[in-house]
Amino acid sequence: MSATVKSGQTTGRTTGQDNTARETASLRKKGATAGAARRTRTVRTAGGLSLRLDPRALWTGVLLLALALAAGVALIGSGDYPMTPSEVLATLTGGGDAGQRFIVQDLRLPRVLVGLLVGAAFGISGAVFQTVSRNPLGSPDVLGLTQGSSVGALAVIVYGQDGGFAVAAGAAAGGLVTGLAIFLLAWQRGIHGYRFVLVGIGVSAMLYAVVLFLMTKANIVEATRATTWMTGTLNGRDWDQVWPVAAVCAFLVPLLLGRGRGLRMLEMGDDAACALGVRVDRVRIVALAAAVLLVAVATAAAGPISFVALSAPQLARRLTRSPGPNLLPSALMGAALLVAADWSSQQLFGADQLPVGVLTGLLGGGYLLWLLVTERRAGRI
Repeated sequence: MSATVKSGQTTGRTTGQDNTARETASLRKKGATAGAARRTRTVRTAGGLSLRLDPRALWTGVLLLALALAAGVALIGSGDYPMTPSEVLATLTGGGDAGQRFIVQDLRLPRVLVGLLVGAAFGISGAVFQTVSRNPLGSPDVLGLTQGSSVGALAVIVYGQDGGFAVAAGAAAGGLVTGLAIFLLAWQRGIHGYRFVLVGIGVSAMLYAVVLFLMTKANIVEATRATTWMTGTLNGRDWDQVWPVAAVCAFLVPLLLGRGRGLRMLEMGDDAACALGVRVDRVRIVALAAAVLLVAVATAAAGPISFVALSAPQLARRLTRSPGPNLLPSALMGAALLVAADWSSQQLFGADQLPVGVLTGLLGGGYLLWLLVTERRAGRI
């Protein structure tokens, strides 16, 4: 009898503690939602349009843009012929002598522009993949898209096609074919996050084996050229690499920003998104297709630079503290990260001594370990 009473009391206390924990979690969630609502401001125009703005996210975007531009100016001023920021700005606005204009406009500005555009493309595409998969590890690096671009570029290099345009076209084609294959293999009455990530990891492992096979078929000159490209670098970039990436970003980045609301609804699940009037499959297909094309073109321009697409969306979300994919902050964060990493590699190791892909790989690997530990402690993996 006494044991029964004690058991009942214990059960009652446990049930009461569970109810209290659930109520506390519910109150915290409501408080966070209310806090997010208080931070959001609605702006209405005279034409009847309305726009919801988060002041913290807005200021974060402004600061990231300023950081990216400042890193670009510092990168232009670095090298064997150093220039001060004031000299760089004066040359960019039409001043400076003939030598300075040649160095800035013909040699260094294209490199910086490629870095900014490629970083933005990786950042916003990483945000799309992580949103669709609802997994912080769902980035082009993990899913195999960069490996697919590497296979395409290596196939062009090994089988004798010369010229940067041929290598870029092969990389873009490889990335697009890989993205299509992952999409078709993961499709089963829609795309689900974990299936999408698992299929991407499997395809990445297979493509890595293909990369190794192609390397064994290459001669010493081709292998050296392929290794340089696969490292990921901004060295030697000129206007021929700027215009294709700029044209693709000018078309696809606004397209993805216009799908921001739909992607934000997808984070709540397909059923909730459908109930809110979102065409789930259409939004997902358009967003993934645009992100795959961005990754393919960016990889073709600068090589498979790793971990920018993985870390930029996570860092942007932590700075903005805003729900949703944070597409524009992720793009700005990616641009700032890549250009700052390229400038750091030059300052630490000298001009053109360390490809930027090596530095992003070292820093991104440490960030990935930290992210895995954090997600594990939170019980999400």
